[in-house]
Amino acid sequence: MQKVTPLLILIATAVRKPMTIVMRTIMPTVLILLLASATVVLAQNTAPKADVPTIQDNPFTTHNNIVYRGYRYLLLRSAEKMPEEYYSFRPTDAVRTYGQILGHVVDAQYGFCAAVLGEKNPLPNIEKSKTSKADLIAAIKDGFAYCDRAYSGMTDALGATTVMYPGRGNVSKLAMLNTNLLHMTEHYGNLVTYMRMKNIVPPTSETPVLPQSPKK
Repeated sequence: MQKVTPLLILIATAVRKPMTIVMRTIMPTVLILLLASATVVLAQNTAPKADVPTIQDNPFTTHNNIVYRGYRYLLLRSAEKMPEEYYSFRPTDAVRTYGQILGHVVDAQYGFCAAVLGEKNPLPNIEKSKTSKADLIAAIKDGFAYCDRAYSGMTDALGATTVMYPGRGNVSKLAMLNTNLLHMTEHYGNLVTYMRMKNIVPPTSETPVLPQSPKK
C-alpha cells in the first residue's frame, strides 16, 4: 500500500478544486521546495574548495615560515655588510668574534632542522673551521638551504608531532623551529652591536629593511 504523504494529499485535493484554489494551495509549497533546492546548489557552488591552500589552513607554520625568511635575509645581509677585516673583531676576549657568531648560528641551525627532518645532524663545525668572509657566506647559504626544507614542508598538524630535543626531552617540531628562530634573534642582536661599534648600519636600520618585490 502506497504511503500517503502531505504532498499527495495536496495534489488529490487540488484535482477536485477550481484553478484559483489550486494555485493558493500548492504554489506556496512548490516555491518553498524550489527555493530550498536553489539554496543547496548555490552553497555547493560558492563553498571554498577543500584543496585550495590558504593561510587559514596552517596559520602557525605559515607565520613561522615568514619570520624564518626574514631572518634568512637579515643574517645573510649582516655577513655581506661587515668588511672582512672585522670578521675577527670581538669586543672582549670572553666573547666570539663576528665570524664565529655567524658560524655558530649556522651550526645550531643544522641541529634544529636535522631533528625536525628526522635526519642525522651533519655537524659541519663551521664556527671553528671557517674564517674567511667568502667561506662563511657560502656556509650560511648552505645552512639555510638545508633548513628551508624543514620550514617549507611544515604544516600545523605535522608541527604538533614531537621530536627529541637533546637534554630537554620530547618537544613539538614547531617548538623546535621556533627555538631556532629565537636563537637567531639572540645572535642577530650580537651582530648588530658589533656593526654599530664599527659604525656600520645594521640591516634592520636600512631603508627599506627587507627587499622589495620587483615592480610589474
